[in-house]
Amino acid sequence: MKKYWFTLFLASFFEVLWVIGLAHSYNFWTWTLTVILIIVSNVLMIKVAQILPTTTVYTVFVGLGAGGTVVAEILFFGEPFNWLKIFLILTLLTSVIGLMIVTDYEKRQSEARYER
Repeated sequence: MKKYWFTLFLASFFEVLWVIGLAHSYNFWTWTLTVILIIVSNVLMIKVAQILPTTTVYTVFVGLGAGGTVVAEILFFGEPFNWLKIFLILTLLTSVIGLMIVTDYEKRQSEARYER
């Protein structure tokens, strides 16, 4: 199960990179890399959605991607730092962790019913 969550985190990381690429690509090679990252990110997300609940996968994917993009813009591209943004990202991250815990618990419960 942890393998799938790691894959989803990796897909979200690639999502952050391709979103940055959309804003900052300037030539053929940077656009090509951006397109490759879009494809890889979405393929990884789709693979995980075949195992874990799709709604949870998509929510985690988008949430981590959005939060990661805001942090990257602050750290690397001069976006103004705002404590409220950080608080909201931490709230989002807490919610993502909660979804992971609930999903793993539900998965274990359903597997236990089939073992009886």
